[in-house]
Amino acid sequence: MRIARFLTATALSVSLALPAQAEKLSLGVLSSYLNDLKSATGEFTQVNDDGTISTGRILIKRPGRVRFEYAPPDATLVVADGDTVGIIDAKSNEGPQAYPLHRTPLSIILARNVDLNRAKMVTGHASDGTTTTVRAQDPDNPEYGSIDLVFTGNPVQLRQWVIDDGSGSRTTVILGDLEVGVRLSDDNFVIPGLEDTRIDR
Repeated sequence: MRIARFLTATALSVSLALPAQAEKLSLGVLSSYLNDLKSATGEFTQVNDDGTISTGRILIKRPGRVRFEYAPPDATLVVADGDTVGIIDAKSNEGPQAYPLHRTPLSIILARNVDLNRAKMVTGHASDGTTTTVRAQDPDNPEYGSIDLVFTGNPVQLRQWVIDDGSGSRTTVILGDLEVGVRLSDDNFVIPGLEDTRIDR
């Protein structure tokens, strides 16, 4: 699986049974929510750029760590260990594909300190009456792509993100209800076989 499939997809609208005309959530409120999200687990649905759909389980342990366990028949595991993103295909005899985490838009929400008010980080901030969407990028490296974060309020929850890799390829990850504040072993975020893989930082 190429990195574009994981880090990039066609946006899928999500129907949410929420009160109409919710207020747009401020960047400060959303930054605080992400910074308070230390750990979480839940189900996810991923819509890839070619229209294919994958499902699985996600584990998040901020800062820097996330694990995507894809459900069969997909034999893929994606792990970020705080520094590197590793993509492991169990059907392949090759080692993991490895990429620097800081070169992916996902690093924005996995950062130790998320500050969406940082100059030139947010390029879009809008509400459709039920959700608030923020488009963010690395202000120093916009060529790394962008991430659209979709939130609902009362209480604030991250519902989905859409990653654009900078070349026009997009991937959508839709989150189920997250169980937050869970204890997660660091062993979940070790990339199998990474010691045999060199990456260009």
